[in-house]
Amino acid sequence: MGSLFGRVAALRALLCGPRFQCLLVRPSSGGPPWPQERTLVAVKPDGVQRRLVGTVIQRFERRGFKLVGMKMLQVWEGPNVVHISRAMIGHTDSTEAAPGTIRGDFSVHISSACRSQKRVLDAWSQSYRNVIHASDSVDGAQREIELWFQSSELLNWADGGHHSSCYPA
Repeated sequence: MGSLFGRVAALRALLCGPRFQCLLVRPSSGGPPWPQERTLVAVKPDGVQRRLVGTVIQRFERRGFKLVGMKMLQVWEGPNVVHISRAMIGHTDSTEAAPGTIRGDFSVHISSACRSQKRVLDAWSQSYRNVIHASDSVDGAQREIELWFQSSELLNWADGGHHSSCYPA
């Protein structure tokens, strides 16, 4: 599992890491089912401070994904969950995040003029607060999940006929 210092450094890298762009791809009807994936999602400190954790969880539940692990980080499972979650979350740059995405609805852009006047910004903010982190790939998700969770801390759901929600993101 690694030391606490290693975990903190890894979380900082995840939360302040490179920018990624995503596209929404839905499976075609009648085709083979998507394989189950897992992805790590972290509501960033600005999202927690603004009390958005429940809203973020609700959006994933409405898409039909299963919450299988949580430690102020969430592990979601479902078909194509990595790609779809990136689309639900929106572009990393808050100024380019589409309305209706988590970042598009909740990110706060801080202009350079504002930054120069307010020299004291917390360490989590560069030019914007983009609220959330999500794994960028299936392999990345596996690495991130293994860093933060033991296998015994993740649930294995019996589906019982549960299918993806018909509610929009």
